[in-house]
Amino acid sequence: MTPSKSTEFLAADIGGTHARIARVQSQGDRIVVLEQHVVPVAGSRSLAALLEDRPASIRVAAIAVAGAIAGNGDVLSQNLPWPVSAAQVAQEAGLEHVGLVNDFEAVAHAIPHIRPESLTHVCGPRDAIAKTAIALGPGTSMGTAVRFDDGRVMPSEAGHASLAPGTPRECDLVRWLLEHRSHVDNDRVLSGPGLLEAYRGLCALDGVTAVHATPADVVAAAGKGSDALALEAVELFCAMLGAFAGDLVATFHADGVYLAGGVAAHVKAFLPTGGFEQRFIDKGVLRPMMERVPVRLVEEPHLGVIGAAAWYLGRHGNRSE
Repeated sequence: MTPSKSTEFLAADIGGTHARIARVQSQGDRIVVLEQHVVPVAGSRSLAALLEDRPASIRVAAIAVAGAIAGNGDVLSQNLPWPVSAAQVAQEAGLEHVGLVNDFEAVAHAIPHIRPESLTHVCGPRDAIAKTAIALGPGTSMGTAVRFDDGRVMPSEAGHASLAPGTPRECDLVRWLLEHRSHVDNDRVLSGPGLLEAYRGLCALDGVTAVHATPADVVAAAGKGSDALALEAVELFCAMLGAFAGDLVATFHADGVYLAGGVAAHVKAFLPTGGFEQRFIDKGVLRPMMERVPVRLVEEPHLGVIGAAAWYLGRHGNRSE
């Protein structure tokens, strides 16, 4: 079953912490969110259970999930509390069809639908138009995807690529992280849990007792200026996020970056001062190219569900069933 232009369907964005579930409708080139509610993922018995509260007439769901989608429709993820497969969700939820897409692949599909008022300039030219764009964002983990100038979207698991330190202090932090595991990936620092671990690592390196228990506590202390190591952790986070974003731009020869994810919004005030731009453009001979690439922070409450809906309509069309 595929939704027609006038048919409502479900679109959902299932992250490691929260699930955003909406009724949506396609109106020409626009995707209209009719209603959205946000629920915690923890405590839910299954993904299908999150979809139960819906009108009986809705028979299709497009779902963005924090994980890689295997060819058989199974989700490969350590961020979700239960196993997920498209066929199982459809059966348990009583839906005729369920489409699953990686959450940041969905974000990349949402780029043409982002309202200008939802964007905040971070660095680079303000009015430049991005043809090939990187979508990335730290949340429970680091999400990444690439949108090419012809509209194709390529999902990415770059969050699991090895973290690249760029200063002696960052090298010390990575060495500390390697004492506890064999592989230090971008997720290990560039995520909500990663920000907290970076703070704890800096405390350990300086022989100081860590006093903050959540990423939000670290950001709050950094904002108040009451904890030098909390501030260093947030600034280190911003700098390494800039370096990582720049690496992706260089890898795919992209000409735009869209930052999303809850943690990016929480550190918004630190992005202009925390070293993001300096590390983003610091790519040796590519610096002139990097200086022409705009980076924008996306703060759109319906971003994930719009992206899931756009992906589903692009894949299955606007045909009536």
